[in-house]
Formats: sequence, C-alpha cells, structure tokens
Amino acid sequence: MPFEDARSHLEDILESIHYIQQFVRGMDRESYFRDEKTQAAVERKLLILSEAAIRLKDNAEVLCPEIPWRDIRGSGNWLRHQYDRVDAETIWNTIQDGLPPLETAVERALGVAKD
Repeated sequence: MPFEDARSHLEDILESIHYIQQFVRGMDRESYFRDEKTQAAVERKLLILSEAAIRLKDNAEVLCPEIPWRDIRGSGNWLRHQYDRVDAETIWNTIQDGLPPLETAVERALGVAKD
C-alpha cells in the first residue's frame, strides 16, 4: 500500500478521534450514559475508525506497533453485529483510556511521514 493511502486512513482515524472528543466535551460518565444521541454519534465514529484500521492492513502495526490493532478492528464487527449488546460503559472507557494513546501514536506516525 502506498504511504499516501496509509496516510489517508491514519487521517480518518485521527479525524474520528477528534469528532468523538468534540461530542463528549464537557460530559461526565453519567451524562454520556443518558445521552443516546451522543452515544450513537460516538459509535458511528468508532465504526469509521475501525474500518480505517482494517484498511491500513499490516501498515498499522508497522506505523504504530504499540497499538492493539486487532482489538480496534474487531470493535467494528462488535458494533455492527452485536448492536443490541453495546455497553455504554465499555464505550466510555474506550473514549477515556483507549483513544488518547491511539491519538498520540497516529499523530506521531503522521508526523514521521512529513519528514
């Protein structure tokens, strides 16, 4: 895969993270749990993020080896096929704990690509 394709997918991941951060800005756990519209928006961006990770293929592990790409790719399948069992707590924890290191790694990979 040419790096420009990988770059595009990394940018999609970063954009999805930024949207999610915007969606939940100022919210705490309880307000997120009560806001179904925000939950739906976050889940949509997580689906896009997961699909971009799938499209990165093995480049993901090369560009950001510290990230659990298999889990990220699998989360999209879970959101699509287990939609009736999506747990708001798991999603909230992903937003708080999983997205910041992914954001940092993707920004670093994109920065390295500029050199």
